[in-house]
Amino acid sequence: MISPVLNYSGVVEEISGETAFQYIARAKELTSRGFNVISFGVGQPDIPTPPHIIEEGKKALDLRFTGYTETEGIRELRESVAEYLNAKYGSDVRPDEVLITMGTKGAAYLAMAAYVRPKDEVIVTDPTYPVYSELPKFLGARPVYVPLKWLGSEEGFALDLNAIHESITKKTRGIAIVNPHNPTGAVFSSKEVEELMDLARDYKLLIFADEIYDNFLYENADFKSFMSFPDWRDHVLYCNGFSKTFSMTGWRLGYLVVRREVAKLLVKLAVNTWSCPPSVAQKAGVTALKGDWTPVREMVKLFDRRRLTLYNELRKVKGFEVWRGRGAFYLFPRVAKLLGSVGLDVEAFVNKLIDEKYVVTLPGTAFPKDFGRDYIRFSYAVDEEKIVEGVKRIRELVEEITAKT
Repeated sequence: MISPVLNYSGVVEEISGETAFQYIARAKELTSRGFNVISFGVGQPDIPTPPHIIEEGKKALDLRFTGYTETEGIRELRESVAEYLNAKYGSDVRPDEVLITMGTKGAAYLAMAAYVRPKDEVIVTDPTYPVYSELPKFLGARPVYVPLKWLGSEEGFALDLNAIHESITKKTRGIAIVNPHNPTGAVFSSKEVEELMDLARDYKLLIFADEIYDNFLYENADFKSFMSFPDWRDHVLYCNGFSKTFSMTGWRLGYLVVRREVAKLLVKLAVNTWSCPPSVAQKAGVTALKGDWTPVREMVKLFDRRRLTLYNELRKVKGFEVWRGRGAFYLFPRVAKLLGSVGLDVEAFVNKLIDEKYVVTLPGTAFPKDFGRDYIRFSYAVDEEKIVEGVKRIRELVEEITAKT
């Protein structure tokens, strides 16, 4: 007889974890054994949280601001988020349309749990950040993958809007879009965003919009926020947070913006999920938004330099087709030619790179479904000297394995 503890829901086996954390664990384990590991795998800034934000958190601790807060978040922070979005995107968000969440994943969870029903379909890009393909599965729905278009190393990635249109059925509940895009580093243009919004209007769909990287833009990228549309309340569930812009990944602080009538209802879902967001982090979040943005601007400039350094170094690697990206802090080079010439799949190559050269990257297949099998994701939240050394090791491995074929 099967143990009751082993008789768990099948959805636990169906959903995938976030592979990035597995590779991060491998990097830490190798480092603990004394190996000189260079990791391009981590999707978080390597710059510490700015001092003035940390000080506000410490002040909150000193004032014993350590109890439960309102489930929807403290009023001061919700006002700050609304003011920030309105100033940045010309929106008209009210504080009671903001829910402070446990990270941006918490915002995504609230949004999808409230709307996605069993047997629904949610259109996602392939590749995509895994939470947007896995949450629908958890909710009994089906992710419908629409591959991005690879336009080559000069133009990069674009949405296939015709394919998205053709994927809409009577079961389609909405479209999940991460812009700027993880893992490719693409910034989908204002025209692409406007066409997505037109599809939402025409077919009465939702847009699950994740703009967590909206401050990481390079080369005057053409970025348009879904919060800039006058009718956002009819279609948009907007997810964002503090993790990337303010290097606050461990503070677990995000927010969902949704029309007021729905926000009131989602408080009930939030209170039964996490009670309230972290109290200390919320106080720090107010200072992050209202305080000095100089550290943010300096970090983005630094990442821009690293982006170009990584791009230029990867171009020297045989079999790598590299586009330099215009947003977030990732490059997603195409390695199909290399893999085909040496008879390896992308997971085998990435593991070989870790085992033999102690360089951590992520296989494109960590961002399901099929598109990523020809790609590797690099995070350039890494010191420039390490970028140069890491790519040198990659080049060495490629030369070694191609010499054997």
